Amino acid sequence: MIELELVGVRVELPHNQPIVLLKERAGDRFLPIWIGGVEATSIAFALQGVVTSRPMTHDLMRDLLSNLEVSVDRIVVTELREGTFYAEIRMTSDGESVTVSSRPSDAIALAVRATVPIFADESVLEEAGIHIDEEEESDEVEQFKEFLEQVTPEDFR
Repeated sequence: MIELELVGVRVELPHNQPIVLLKERAGDRFLPIWIGGVEATSIAFALQGVVTSRPMTHDLMRDLLSNLEVSVDRIVVTELREGTFYAEIRMTSDGESVTVSSRPSDAIALAVRATVPIFADESVLEEAGIHIDEEEESDEVEQFKEFLEQVTPEDFR
C-alpha cells in the first residue's frame, strides 16, 4: 500500500465534473478521481473547516462511528475496475478489525473529518497514477489552493 495525501478538490472543465486529487507522500505520482458534486462539497468544506448548522452526511457518519466506539484507522483505494474506483474504510471495533466497502469519495470525505491516512493499492497507482513535473505540480497545487479559497456549495450544483 502507498500512503497518499489529499491535494484538493476542484471542478474539471469543460465538463464541470468534480475531481479529487491525491498525491503519493513519498513519490511523484498523482491519483485523480472523478467524484460527485455532493461529495466534492463535503470534502471541500472539511478542508476549509466550514462548520454547517446541521451535520452533513459525512459528519454524521464520523459521529455515529465515534459514539459507537468504532475507530476509523485508514481508508484504502483498493482497485480500479472498468473505470470505477473502489475503496475500503478500515476500522477497529471492540479490538476487532472491520472493513467496509465504500466509494472513494465517501471514504475520503470521512478520512478528512476523522483525520486518518489515505492509502492506495500499488496496482491502482500503476494503472491510474499520473506524473506531473515539478513546474506543472506547483502550478496545479496553486490552482487547487486558489480554488479551495473561493469554492462555495453552488459551485458543485
